Amino acid sequence: MAEVDTLRRFVFERYPFRGQLVHLGPAWKAMMEHHDYPEQVRNALGEAVAAAALLASTLKFHGLLTLQLRGAGPMHLMVVECTDGLALRAVARFREPPASGDLRELSGDGTLTVTVENEGAANRYQGVVPLAGASMSECLREYFESSEQLPTRLWLHADGENVAGLLLQRLPVTSKPTGVLESGAGTVSEDEVEDAWRRVQLVADTVTGEELAELDDQKLLHRLFSEDDVRMFESTPVFFRCRCSRERVENMLRALGRDEVDSMVEEFGQVEVRCEFCSRAYRLDAVDCVALFAGPGPAATGMH
Repeated sequence: MAEVDTLRRFVFERYPFRGQLVHLGPAWKAMMEHHDYPEQVRNALGEAVAAAALLASTLKFHGLLTLQLRGAGPMHLMVVECTDGLALRAVARFREPPASGDLRELSGDGTLTVTVENEGAANRYQGVVPLAGASMSECLREYFESSEQLPTRLWLHADGENVAGLLLQRLPVTSKPTGVLESGAGTVSEDEVEDAWRRVQLVADTVTGEELAELDDQKLLHRLFSEDDVRMFESTPVFFRCRCSRERVENMLRALGRDEVDSMVEEFGQVEVRCEFCSRAYRLDAVDCVALFAGPGPAATGMH
């Protein structure tokens, strides 16, 4: 059986390739506990969760990676957030049960945006991924092939019990004038690296969703890359953690303004804000709401 709620890195000793495997079980169920999604929406969201964890694990950043899909289709919004510490949360919105699991049809030919924010940094990276395929892995493949990013491939699987994914990435190397590259196992020609990169992708294309979800990392890597010397590292925990807080809720209400908050208190006797990610409810009575505007508070920010 595969380890659950873990991400494991591995490298090819002879070639400048690296990879990651991710498996989520209880963490995925915790994310879905308060949501009732149609199967197509749930699975699309699960693949995005696996993709976010895999992509975040390849980057050097201290902050947040966000995958956001917006469109006019049945699933008009999908948001997945992953911190540098591999804490995840995810949510989707849909108008009606979709008839297809095709990501383009689900979103209505929407736009997928990848954003990386570093804490304390004024700038952030943002890239738009064309919806050029039926699945998240196909769209991200097109994105990496058309951008200046490292050549990267993903294989993803999601169902009601598990989320799993495999990432392969080709690293940059400096070649000598003779067309020879230095690797951990000695020298290797550029042509050999090209052939090996094509081969490992073709082999990985044979992996099934069931294998991704059920086989442990060692067995899966041996099944796929038995011809290669692959070194695995210790696994890293992946987990569900929501970033909502009472402070964020209070800041959001301050941003709405006193008149709007007073109106809600007058109508309902209190203000209730429920987090879309974890469904936690924050309730403020009339006294709490008066205190919100009693003195200077922190700068207003969004709830999430």
